[in-house]
Formats: sequence, structure tokens, C-alpha cells
Amino acid sequence: MMRGTILAATLLAATTLATAARADSDNFTELQRGRYLTTAGDCMGCHIGPDGQSMAGGNLLETPFGNIAVPNITPDNKTGIGTWSAQDFYEAMHVGKRPDGTHLYPAFPYTSFTKMSRADTDAVYAYLRAQEPVANEVDRNTLPFPFNIRLAMWAWNRLNFTPGEFKPDPQRSEAYNRGAYLVEGPGHCGLCHTPRNFMGGDAASDELKGGALQGWFAPNITADKHLGIGAWSEAEIVDYLRTGHTARTAASGPMSEVVAYSTSQMTDADLKAIATYLRERSAVGAPAPQPVASTDPHMQAGAAIYEDSCAACHARDGQGVAGMFPRLADNQLVQQTDPSGILHVVLQGSRSVAAPQAVTAPAMPSLRWRLSDQQVADVATFIRNSWGNAAAAVTTDQVKTMRDATAGIAMSQGN
Repeated sequence: MMRGTILAATLLAATTLATAARADSDNFTELQRGRYLTTAGDCMGCHIGPDGQSMAGGNLLETPFGNIAVPNITPDNKTGIGTWSAQDFYEAMHVGKRPDGTHLYPAFPYTSFTKMSRADTDAVYAYLRAQEPVANEVDRNTLPFPFNIRLAMWAWNRLNFTPGEFKPDPQRSEAYNRGAYLVEGPGHCGLCHTPRNFMGGDAASDELKGGALQGWFAPNITADKHLGIGAWSEAEIVDYLRTGHTARTAASGPMSEVVAYSTSQMTDADLKAIATYLRERSAVGAPAPQPVASTDPHMQAGAAIYEDSCAACHARDGQGVAGMFPRLADNQLVQQTDPSGILHVVLQGSRSVAAPQAVTAPAMPSLRWRLSDQQVADVATFIRNSWGNAAAAVTTDQVKTMRDATAGIAMSQGN
């Protein structure tokens, strides 16, 4: 009997250990998934703390209604989310509410995160709870009156937000649906790439057709071949998301953070799924405009400025240098309806992103000190209407607006 008792105790202990090991394995798997989803959601890009490593928040996020301080989402009990339950976190992600019931501002993209499954938001919660708590008190009321009245978000949500998890399209492939989930849900691509209505909500009819963003213009990423990425191959889209570079462009400005903190760390399968979704979305774009005539005086002046200031890197034929300087010929990004992107780079300069797969980060010097508003308008007009490009001429008023907006701001850095 003694041997039987010992054997039973041994088996019980072994079973208990095995159960614990499975639980630890399951927990580790959930933490891994949570880490990946946190990366796919580019949480670090917004919530990075003063230490440059944690998600302790504190930096100001520019919006058309004022600057919003990004909160601390480490598990610190006093200044972070240490006292939040999984249900509290789900409510914030799914309907945009704090544990005390007050509304969050849609600068936190709950309008996209609502499409995430409960299992995925629980995994993100578990991962965040497993991080080191960091004490960093953040002022959460930085908007001016009347935008600081959070009760107004009740009406905003009624007009601009429909909560609900993502529903796959049974007529589409698994890759398409996975890409749709990533783009529309955790990736919240529409937050930047969809224009806003006067209330700051999505202009749904122009989804992913590009939007103004912190002095830049997040370009059209629909399947439109003139302004969007319809002419890009799957490999080009994957390379851009993986490294921030293609022959057409180099990621800079806010997109450099997305590449550095998010897409460069995603799996090839998910990047291909995103490419599949974006390329297969129906594209309803306006017809391409007629290019400004080469005989136009502003085009002729722009050609001379380009020859003097741009051709050494981007080449006389606009073909650039592979791996270093983007091609400007037949380039959708320089042809956007809003020329803010090209004006920002010409006036302020920019350094492209560095990623593990492409460690070189070429830079574009600022030309604001040597070119007048008229000269910048002329060279931008020339670039936007040469080598197969076609776009509206740039005005001096547009240049002046950008010059004022970037005055005193250092060159945009990639990561």
C-alpha cells in the first residue's frame, strides 16, 4: 500500500508539473502573440516613453484640434494601466472607454482596434501586463476648450463610429482576409491614410486615398494606378514595408516610425497578406490629369532648378540611384493631390528610415535656405509633371504655408 501511495503521489506531482508546464507554455504563446500584435499595431511608435525603450508615453500627438499627450501603457499602478482588468482593456480597445467610463479621443484608434478579436486584445493585454512598470505621470487633458470636453465624444461616436469585430469576406482568399484584418484592425492604416471630415472622422467614401498628417501627406494606398499603389508589385509593397525602401521611394516622416517599430518586424506571410489586400481592393480613382505643358514658364524654370539642385542624385531622367535615391519618374508619391510631401522634403530635408534589412539611411538636404517660394513651387511642379508624372501645378501660397509650418524644425529623421 505504501508503494501504491508513493506512486500515486508521484503521478499526481508529475501531472501537476505537466499541467503547470502546459499552462506556462500556453501563457508564453499568448505573450508571444501579444508581443507580435503590439508590434503590428505600432504601439511603440506613439507610446514610446522618455527612456526611449518603454511604452510610458508622454510625447505630444499633433491633431487638427490640438496636441494630445500619449498615455502611459506600462503596468504601473499609479500612472499606467496596472489596475486595469482584461475587460477594462477590451472596453478601451473596442468602444473607446476608460475603466471609469469616460471617453477616449479617437487619436487612440479604437475605431480600428474595435475590429480586433477578444482573444487578440487579451493577448495584447497579457503582453503589456508582463512588461516592467514605469512611473511616468502624463497630463491627459491637453486639448483646448471646447475639445477638452470628453462628453462631446458621445455625440462624435454616434456620428462617426460603429463598433464591431472584423468579419472576413467568404468570397475572398485567406490572404486577402488576413491582410484586411491587419490593415483595418491592429495596423489602423486608415488613421493616417484616410482623409478626415470636418469632425475629424473618417471620410468613408475616400478610404485610404490619403490624408494630411503633421505637416506631411500620407499618400493614397488604394489600388489606383495613378495615385495609389496599383502599379506596385507584391514584392515592391513587401520590400517597402520590410525595409522602408524601393526604387520608387524611401520611407521618411511618420512612416519611418511605422517601418522601424512595426512592419520591419512582421512576418513575410503577413506583409504579403497586406500587399494582397491593398492590391485587390477595388480602385475608383479620378482620371489622371493632363500634365502641365513643358513649354509652361514655370516648368522651364523648374527644369533649370532641377538640373542645378536635384539631378546629381535623382538623375536627369528622374531614375534616381537604386538603393540610395528614389526614382522620381512615374512616381505616385510625388503626384498626390496634396503636394505637402514633396514640399516638406524639399524645404526641410529628410533622412529615410534604417531597418535591420537595409541599414543605410540616405538623406535629402534642406533646400529652404537657397530656394525662394517661387523656385520651390517651380521645381516641385516640374517634378510632378515630368517623366510620365502628371499633377496640378504647385503654388507659392502652398510653399509659403509649408515653409511657415516647418520653420525652426530640424530635419525629419528616420529611425
